[in-house]
Amino acid sequence: MLLRTFLCTAGALACVAAAGCASEGPKPIDELTKAHTVLEQADKGGTAQRYAAADLQRAHDELSDADRLNGQGKYNEARAFAQRAEVDADVAVARGESAEQQKAAEDVTKANDALRQETGRAVQSTTQPQF
Repeated sequence: MLLRTFLCTAGALACVAAAGCASEGPKPIDELTKAHTVLEQADKGGTAQRYAAADLQRAHDELSDADRLNGQGKYNEARAFAQRAEVDADVAVARGESAEQQKAAEDVTKANDALRQETGRAVQSTTQPQF
């Protein structure tokens, strides 16, 4: 009887332990790899650092947390942080590119205004009588 109780208890503990491990899911290798790649590209581009430094820093922090949690075996949390890091890196790149395009549009507008002024001066000088 004692052996039977022991085996039932051991079996129950094994099931609980297996269920706890199974709930973590697989290692987030793909998510971490993708987040590292996207973040590296964001760092290399330059516009994210220049125009969206806070988003980029948040992505770095989240990726660090993801790596730490992955090392601790907390795969679900690590996966979530890696996905957030990827999204924040994408946001930083998008904001950087948007700001760069906005600056380019402003430069074109200024150049067009300068050209209009020069054209206006040239027209005035040719239509005014010379004495």
